[in-house]
Amino acid sequence: MTASIDRKTYPNLSPSNGEKVKYPGIPTTADGAGSIVWVETHISQGAGAYPITSSTTMGSGYQVAVAKGIPNLWGEQLAFIEPESEHSSASVCEGFALAGGRVTNFTSGQGLVLMKEVLYTISGKRLPAVFHIGARALTSHSLNVHAGHDDVMAVADCGWGMLFGRNAQEAGDLALIARRVAEDSYTPFFNIIDGFLTTHTIQNVQLNEKDLMKEFVENPYKKLVNLMDPYHPVMSGVVQNQDSYMKGKIAQRTYYDKVQSILVQAMEDFFNLTGRRYGLIETYRMEDADYAILGMGSMTETAETSVDLMREKEGIKAGVVHVTSFRPFPSNHLISALKNVKALSVVEKMDNPLAESNPLTMEVKSAFADALGQGKISSIPKVFSGSAGLGSRDLRPSDFLATIQNMVDSGENKKFFCLGIDHDLTLKRDSDPDVRPEGSFSMRGHSVGGYGSVTTNKIIATIVEDLFKLQVQAYPKYGSEKKGLPTTYYLTIAPDKIRTHCELHHVEFVPMNDVNAFNLGNPLAGLNPGGIIFIQTIKTDPKDICDQIPRWAGEYILKNNIKIYALDTVKIAKEVSSQPHLEQRMQGIVLLGIFLKVTPFREQSGISDKELMKGVERSIRKYFGKKGEQVVQDNLLSVRRGYEEVFEIPG
Repeated sequence: MTASIDRKTYPNLSPSNGEKVKYPGIPTTADGAGSIVWVETHISQGAGAYPITSSTTMGSGYQVAVAKGIPNLWGEQLAFIEPESEHSSASVCEGFALAGGRVTNFTSGQGLVLMKEVLYTISGKRLPAVFHIGARALTSHSLNVHAGHDDVMAVADCGWGMLFGRNAQEAGDLALIARRVAEDSYTPFFNIIDGFLTTHTIQNVQLNEKDLMKEFVENPYKKLVNLMDPYHPVMSGVVQNQDSYMKGKIAQRTYYDKVQSILVQAMEDFFNLTGRRYGLIETYRMEDADYAILGMGSMTETAETSVDLMREKEGIKAGVVHVTSFRPFPSNHLISALKNVKALSVVEKMDNPLAESNPLTMEVKSAFADALGQGKISSIPKVFSGSAGLGSRDLRPSDFLATIQNMVDSGENKKFFCLGIDHDLTLKRDSDPDVRPEGSFSMRGHSVGGYGSVTTNKIIATIVEDLFKLQVQAYPKYGSEKKGLPTTYYLTIAPDKIRTHCELHHVEFVPMNDVNAFNLGNPLAGLNPGGIIFIQTIKTDPKDICDQIPRWAGEYILKNNIKIYALDTVKIAKEVSSQPHLEQRMQGIVLLGIFLKVTPFREQSGISDKELMKGVERSIRKYFGKKGEQVVQDNLLSVRRGYEEVFEIPG
């Protein structure tokens, strides 16, 4: 049994070495929110939630299952209770769990902090609830609805377990593991993923089978205790004075002291059933590392690609450590992994300037100080600390290369630094390397909010996985702005696991549904030679279309042998849509047909047009089936017309 694993050994968190396992998973595509909803709608009995961005899709997904009358694995109808606030939703969960129910919640940001008063009472009463967090920056100097760890660090002292996932696969797996550990240890748990960067990013996943979930967490009636049972009365939540309160509080250590071993055992049992291994920490290329990057969440996968490049190009031995379990904090395992490095950099998605250090950095320093005082180590490595990715600020491989170089440089290195912005504390990016898997194909789309392009991007990812059996990652660059403003979305397709979680600067295809794309910046930036662009236009004459392209863009296109395709998707949407209110959104789905026609995947796969359209229909029904058959048929016709009518500008 191990509490830490090396991701070089288990690079895809999937069955290794061809070993047969009882539950290998159901291959499909999903975002982090979808993976969590899949687990909770099968194993829980109810949710008390007042979802807030970016956890809203988790709450809405659960509520849809309730509305459809979908039972859990034990045949019970699910309950979804939405009171007037996040604070009240936590109280709902408290009452639900007190009565012996298996309950969940979905929240983020200010919603999580508003719950804080109730979080203490849930842990104090030993109620094994599991809350799922789309971690989000708190409103401090301004409102931001994107990724940050301010919210979860604000509740790190509430007595809850805290697990951090990096991707959609881990979101669902850790949801199941958290539930098992919460109920075995009578300790509530947070299952935490990065808001938008993981909650809304479509990736390949192996969904947990129903039989696996049923075996792993058991029937709630056999496991949970009803503390409100009048036939078996117990005392809970009473007022206690000086003679009693402290005795009860310290007595809780009996439970907390067992959490870590229970968590390790649950992870080991999960591995034996699925072949997907997890640890309290997970290391990458740390066996001989002189320098380490330490963090939590999606950014550590991006750091792994930087470590590979630094070793290959510079010969610098660097590694990555991801803290999966922030609570219980795995001090001994971190010391074991980091004790031989010369220096380490702790990168965190938050900033607390008045503290001695940011939270994870402070925990790491404490662990090293304890180990030194106990004689377990003879010296402490040099510890650097950085803030990055606040509010989903783009965090790139080049930032992590700079982080490593900052540790190596013996001269003007920065003990505290930040990444990705223009500031005196920032480590400067020297280059922007392409660290995608070999054979990758990426798309960066420029559209307008409300055109349906973001949904189309998800559907493309689903079809590519379904028909071509490739790895995908579809990520929208959401903003807090309203519909009608420019938006960007990204898609990468590769033969191997995609580890980068950042905006794409190296792409092969740039569709421009936004007719103003050339006026809002350089949509061709990073488009590789031999690439493809698509232009939305009402014109049909090639010369007229070329006249629309600015001279600087035309020169780039000619110099780099870029192919140009064009079509009036707006016209098709108006002609096809049977519902006027869907005309604007329908133009986005036309891009699906265009994508399948102009990219190389259909030709490389050798499948027929008939088989291709069958795959399209499966995905269309997955996303739009609940809207009725006519909407499905309208979307299918839009895709076919995009596929058949898109045309290339010759020469």
